[in-house]
Amino acid sequence: MAQLAEMVRGCTPSETRFIDDSQPLNEHTTASSLVDPFRPPNNVPRSIHTLLDRGAAEALFIDGDFPLDQNVIAELPRGSKVLSANRYGTSAWTVTARLNVELADGSKTRFFLKCAAGEKGRIMMEGEFNGMSEIYKTMPAFVPKPHAWGSYGTGIPETHFFLQQFIDMSDRVPDPNQLCSKLAALHEKSVSPTGKFGFHVTTCQGQIPQKTGGWEDKWTNLFTKMLSHVVDLDNETNGLWKELDMLEKRIFSHVIPKLIGNLERDGRSIKPSLIHGDLWEGNTGTCFETGNIYIYDSGTCYAHNEFEIGDWRCHYNKIHNRVYTRTYLKHYGPSEPKEEWDDRNRMYCIYFNIIYSVNHLDQGTAVRQTAYDDMYYLIDKYTPFAEGEGPPRLTEADRAGLSKERDHTAA
Repeated sequence: MAQLAEMVRGCTPSETRFIDDSQPLNEHTTASSLVDPFRPPNNVPRSIHTLLDRGAAEALFIDGDFPLDQNVIAELPRGSKVLSANRYGTSAWTVTARLNVELADGSKTRFFLKCAAGEKGRIMMEGEFNGMSEIYKTMPAFVPKPHAWGSYGTGIPETHFFLQQFIDMSDRVPDPNQLCSKLAALHEKSVSPTGKFGFHVTTCQGQIPQKTGGWEDKWTNLFTKMLSHVVDLDNETNGLWKELDMLEKRIFSHVIPKLIGNLERDGRSIKPSLIHGDLWEGNTGTCFETGNIYIYDSGTCYAHNEFEIGDWRCHYNKIHNRVYTRTYLKHYGPSEPKEEWDDRNRMYCIYFNIIYSVNHLDQGTAVRQTAYDDMYYLIDKYTPFAEGEGPPRLTEADRAGLSKERDHTAA
């Protein structure tokens, strides 16, 4: 306790500084521009604002502008002394900080801290720690080393944290060959602890819990559960679109059993591969010092490896560039039936568009429409409606667009 007291500095809540969340910064990247430093980001829940506004009576303040808790400090290496804790980078669903730490031997190091509030925050932090730890066991040079997750011991709202190695990284678009070779190695080398598909805890994409917790013998079963879950959430969040609902019902009843089921039919099988689960360019970084690419903010599970790159088909990601998919396929070829690879990729993209619609409800219309088109394409190819039974197709006049903030390819 004496050591902890020694680290406390009289910092008032008004000194908390906020980074403008509209800036497209990678949360591990140096925050070079602070805009209106006392304005909380609009898309961070009010409960997180409360965390940052708490007084010294409720939180342990170290030199800097980020409130720490004794439970965070307890997870640092024994004998460590926190020199400073500062807000660092941006994150849509959490608040993040960089800790400068002096170790027991006198050397200095840094840690990255992420905090989220409430039960949803607990699921996010527990899932990310377990997912990143699983990737680290297989590919330790591909992710920052995860250290711990836990909960603040004091204060309302209930606050949860994830602590990991800090690596100073650029947010430039990743080199395709390095990223894809490492990703293919992760998919090939990883071994499911149960031999099944799924994960031992729930993991999230953004702020949305996925149906990843638990195990399934067949990938078709897990994918059906995962897609059904996000479809239900999309209807709850954005409202029932009856025409889309017609297509979704047919996708579940006819297309998935045939298209995804073909992977595990007629003597074919696929291995459960450990996937990152939310791999767009914003969840990658290139180390300034070494040039090594790292991935983070995972929504991990054991899945069909091709599911990973369904996200790359989404047109709003810079990693949508075909060079990434083509490079990945050079390192890890398509599963059988190979001639159905593009259709599976389209099906997997539907999942990522639907969950994007849930995470960004104000932008849901445009990506729902893309999912609508993709579902209709697959239904036409595999189990078409009888003439006159299908819902109307979208016209150009119907179409919505994404904002520049959400379309990451926009200049």
